[in-house]
Amino acid sequence: MWEEPRVGRLAAWGNALLAGLVSPDDAAAGAVGEDAAHRVAGLPGESGQVGLTLAWGRLRALGAVGLRIALPAPGHPLGLSGPPEFNEAALDAGEAVLVSGAALGLVPEVVERGPEDDTWCEVLWRVSPVRPAPPADVPSLGEAERELAEVMRDATAALTALDVAGSGPVADASLAAYRARMERGRQLLAPGYPPRAVRVLELASRVGALVEIARGDEGGGAVSAGELARREALLRPVERAARRARVAAYNAYAEERERQRG
Repeated sequence: MWEEPRVGRLAAWGNALLAGLVSPDDAAAGAVGEDAAHRVAGLPGESGQVGLTLAWGRLRALGAVGLRIALPAPGHPLGLSGPPEFNEAALDAGEAVLVSGAALGLVPEVVERGPEDDTWCEVLWRVSPVRPAPPADVPSLGEAERELAEVMRDATAALTALDVAGSGPVADASLAAYRARMERGRQLLAPGYPPRAVRVLELASRVGALVEIARGDEGGGAVSAGELARREALLRPVERAARRARVAAYNAYAEERERQRG
């Protein structure tokens, strides 16, 4: 089921800190979430690993004015700007943060520790130079919202014809768990984000959850190899639109700062 990406938490709470809307400790707590600890390695001017609060202070001193995210997938470098070695690391991780004003990027390395029935995650953010260029394929909030509505309308009718609408007890349980999680963590974005960004992220999250349910629904009519391929072809643009919308929502703060600076 859909989980808030670590890069989303880091960017959202880092942006709230840069805007002066939260304290460093609150920003660090929001970014870490349920993980055990986050550290940052490779910051210019720092010889070793440092904590998030020190890292944010260093990034501000280096000129950071906003944080963007990237959610790349094979064949779709969503949110990236290069160079190739950074893009490759981001693609391997499936996510990255780009620092506006400092030409730096952060890619998370996640390590699970503890026994099998009681594990926790520690995250190391590795910093690398990035190109100060427009990120790839990132829509505006308005474009992302319209695209989600269009692809969902087109895909729903076709998926219904395939008898794969995300119904049944497994799908119902998945949706119930998703709704419960959304209610527990209602504030998906940190202070300072416009209401439209929150709305777009919530819509993208629901769409992403439904894509996962449809992909896991093996009890419907799509049982042949050809029908399964058809279902995947229908879901692929929906999933892509949901990822683009997530990036647009998390990047809304940095985009607004860019507009204000001219």
